[in-house]
Amino acid sequence: MLVTLNFEWIIKGKSGTFLLISTKKQVFPMKIELDLMDGKILEILQADARVTMAEIGRRIHLSQPAVTERVKRMEAANVITGYHARVNPEALGYGITAFVRIASRATDTPVLKIAEQVPEVVECHAITGEDCVIVKVVAPSVRELERVITSLARCGVTSTSLILSSSIERRAIKPVE
Repeated sequence: MLVTLNFEWIIKGKSGTFLLISTKKQVFPMKIELDLMDGKILEILQADARVTMAEIGRRIHLSQPAVTERVKRMEAANVITGYHARVNPEALGYGITAFVRIASRATDTPVLKIAEQVPEVVECHAITGEDCVIVKVVAPSVRELERVITSLARCGVTSTSLILSSSIERRAIKPVE
């Protein structure tokens, strides 16, 4: 059974104004126990989501039907939420990647609505601290990055950090022991 949860945050900006951030998330209320084999399956799938169930079975010494059953159980419990291609932004012409933090002020345009409309925003997170939102942006040029920052600055004061290199981009997440 799928359950929809509503989350709302009221965030105080630097100027003393408040911003309401609201989001909905659909979740499966199932709680499952993950064992060592489930952890190995997750590790393999996070490294390569295209690997077959039979190949996973060979690597961890389980039958293909047993692996398939475990994967389906983890999908149903929302442990596995999807399978994705990892894309190199530079190969697509986006030579600049940056994090833009936003300390929001009360405006007619909520931060998340603007972020959703800017295609260069590839991630958006509500955060704690002086800033209330952080977005990850890809841009083909400094001029385009400036355009994105200007769009986001309609929501509040921005602070931008360019990513020079990334030593850990996507580490496999293991079950908590």
